[in-house]
Amino acid sequence: MRKDVRILLVGEPKVGKTSLIMSLVSEEFPDEVPLRAEEITIPADVTPERVPTHIVDYSEAEQSDEQLYQEISKANVICIVYSVNNKKSIEKVTSHWIPLINDRTDKDSRVPLILVGNKSDLVEHSSMETILPIMNQYQDIETCVECSAKNLKNISELFYYAQKAVLHPTGPLYCPEEKELKPSCIKALTRIFKVSDLDNDGILNDNELNFFQRTCFNTPLAPQALEDVKNVVRRNMTDGVKDNGLTLKGFLFLHTLFIQRGRHETTWTVLRRFGYDDDLELTQEYLFPMIKIPPDCTTELNHNAYLFLQSVFDKHDKDRDCALSPDEVKDLFKVFPYMPWGPDVNNTVCTNDQGWITYQGYLSQWTLTTYLDVQRSLEYLGYLGYSIIYEQESQAAAMTVTRNKRIDLQKKQTQRSVFRCNVLGARGSGKSGFLQAFLGRNLQRQRQIREDHKSFYAISTTYVYGQEKYLLLHEVMPDFDFLSEADLACDVVCLVYDVNNPRSFEYCAKVYKQYFIDSKTPCVVIAAKSDLHEVRQHYSLSPHEFCRKHKLHPPQPFTCNSTDAPSKDIYTRLTTMAMYPHMAQADLKNSTFWLRASVGATVFAVLGFAMYRALLKQR
Repeated sequence: MRKDVRILLVGEPKVGKTSLIMSLVSEEFPDEVPLRAEEITIPADVTPERVPTHIVDYSEAEQSDEQLYQEISKANVICIVYSVNNKKSIEKVTSHWIPLINDRTDKDSRVPLILVGNKSDLVEHSSMETILPIMNQYQDIETCVECSAKNLKNISELFYYAQKAVLHPTGPLYCPEEKELKPSCIKALTRIFKVSDLDNDGILNDNELNFFQRTCFNTPLAPQALEDVKNVVRRNMTDGVKDNGLTLKGFLFLHTLFIQRGRHETTWTVLRRFGYDDDLELTQEYLFPMIKIPPDCTTELNHNAYLFLQSVFDKHDKDRDCALSPDEVKDLFKVFPYMPWGPDVNNTVCTNDQGWITYQGYLSQWTLTTYLDVQRSLEYLGYLGYSIIYEQESQAAAMTVTRNKRIDLQKKQTQRSVFRCNVLGARGSGKSGFLQAFLGRNLQRQRQIREDHKSFYAISTTYVYGQEKYLLLHEVMPDFDFLSEADLACDVVCLVYDVNNPRSFEYCAKVYKQYFIDSKTPCVVIAAKSDLHEVRQHYSLSPHEFCRKHKLHPPQPFTCNSTDAPSKDIYTRLTTMAMYPHMAQADLKNSTFWLRASVGATVFAVLGFAMYRALLKQR
């Protein structure tokens, strides 16, 4: 909401602009009225909306046209004052003041207008018959108030309406000609309905309505009040209530009713609670809350964030097959202004046999987004309403910023859950195959992937000593001379060469010697396509000799040309090295290091699967 409100009073001379201001301040009609009142500021604590309000007077006798134009450009709302007993002052509203104000304000951000009929104490009749056609003609006119500075009639109401016109404008919400909500308002309220519909059945039941009410207005509705609300909807439309819950149509009808009855603030309270600004766009503060990430630290989702994402998955997995069909994905992202996942996501995470993203793949994609681009992850959680449903100050509460990697190395332990492995190698060495094999896809399945749907990332879970961790594989483009810091910043490095291509290993050797020989980042050489005939590499040292010389583990044979899903052992090893880089170097000659990690991984993978099945039964 705005931090303050600036009200400008304009109109013909002698209509009582200054008297209105002075009557408001002193609560009595002034004996002597100056040509113009000084600008006054009403402090926040004495205004109904708790917002400081500046009231500015205009005097034709004291001010130039240029000064008037400046005041119009600064005003948040303009009161056009006329005298109810002076026809000429009423005519000037349309012949002079409205055209002048419209000329001086931007068409896309018109300032709201309030028509003020002063001196109602001097006549017995109302000016409303004359004024109503004017209100219908000009959309910028919020309301009309008849008042008397002398009798103090409707003075405080006038300034309250002016404040309200700024803080709770009708313009963005409602079209008076059509007597219906504007499309942008419908769109915003539809998102709010979907976020509040916690079980995604298209109805707000009593629990959901109460949660919504408490979230927006800090108070639940009494059972009778809930019934009254539903009865109002029932009386006015046939499909507004279904199974004793409020449908989207009923929800939109209620807000139309609020606005038609002058209760715009109710709808605005809801919109602002869900992150919307005066233009019905989600605010930058809502979508991108401040989060500090020091150098050498990474970002991960915390336990509450995973619980929330789990509930979002459950809400949209209508057929309970633990995967999201294309229609279910589309439904999930209906609260977004665009589709955030492209077809490459299906080749970045685990999918089922139909190519649909599984529950594990869904959580993996969220983990990847948070690690690579925390701002985007905050934005996505904002669209889903994380901070509202979990009653947090912002989505930043869903994030864990890990400690500096240097401290992990010093303490020889880490609390991190996501580890990055950069995969380097010459073109055609088998990097893409290595990434896809991690997602359980053999060569036959990989051949079905379209070129334009390929991904340079793959992420899934592995188990190391009983702990579930995420391993994020990133295929680095083989442009040797342009490896950036981002290409090199990781927890473990894979150098992939093709055993069947004699020129393949040279790239790995060069990259290692130029970028990683003095690095503390563990490196593993992968002998890819190991099902093919191994040829001699055109390099001064064989891959085995090179690894021995540089104290690296021997080349790890790997193939994804198998009938079943490729072996996951190598990925467990990589995660283990990423978690314990000091042990990876110390235990170079000790094969039990790998054995312990692999056996631990197998046991806990089996345990993990059993627990996952049990969890699904509960769900």
